[in-house]
Amino acid sequence: MNRFAKEGFSKVPEVTLIFWVIKIAATTLGETGGDAASMSLNLGYAISSIIFIGIFVAAVTAQISAKSFHPFLYWFVIVATTTAGTTMADFSDRSLGIGYPGGASILLVLLVASLYVWYRSVGSVAVDSITSPKAEMFYWVTILFSQTLGTALGDWMADTNGLGYEGGARVFGAGLVVLAGLYFWTNVSRTFLFWGAFILTRPLGATVGDLLDKPVTDGGLAVSRFYASAILAAFIVACILILPQKAGSHAGESRRAS
Repeated sequence: MNRFAKEGFSKVPEVTLIFWVIKIAATTLGETGGDAASMSLNLGYAISSIIFIGIFVAAVTAQISAKSFHPFLYWFVIVATTTAGTTMADFSDRSLGIGYPGGASILLVLLVASLYVWYRSVGSVAVDSITSPKAEMFYWVTILFSQTLGTALGDWMADTNGLGYEGGARVFGAGLVVLAGLYFWTNVSRTFLFWGAFILTRPLGATVGDLLDKPVTDGGLAVSRFYASAILAAFIVACILILPQKAGSHAGESRRAS
């Protein structure tokens, strides 16, 4: 008795170059937007986190309830995870006094645990296997943890290790180049490479965002957080409109044939 899959589509876009371009812009927007709420508006990390987590829950509920792929909705959820990840990481690292190493370690454990439970429950953590609300829920929870972890890693690298925001961006950018090389010239698991790149784009966006909006005395360019956020949001919208995306293909429900 043989099993074969039926071709279908998901509510997750194809993972192409434009996917990664928008992802980096979205993570940078998450940093500037999160800082705008917690610092520029003086809401603090805790209140900002509550607000952005609420937005994330509402957005991801709409995404999972949707019957088809909607690029604006998908990327809005991604931005919601990055802004929530920014304020959550800052709250744990700074307000709770855990510090960057402690915060990053806890978030790494949560991320690995999420992937493990997802795999045990569904049988795959590959992005092209997201074919059910259950798998999609695991996908978004994992993304939220990865975005928060990425923020902690970016701040740790830039603030503690003396590299500064520009140096931190170069380190994470180099990491992405290495992953790209592994993708094109090796047979390393595509699922591993996807999640590795997904995690690394977050600290890259975090350091670029900090480079844009931090004071010149701290190594930044002192661009207004609101101005930077508006430009990044406009860029993302333009990318979605000019370079239309389609849902990625996936293996749908299996059927048996004798």
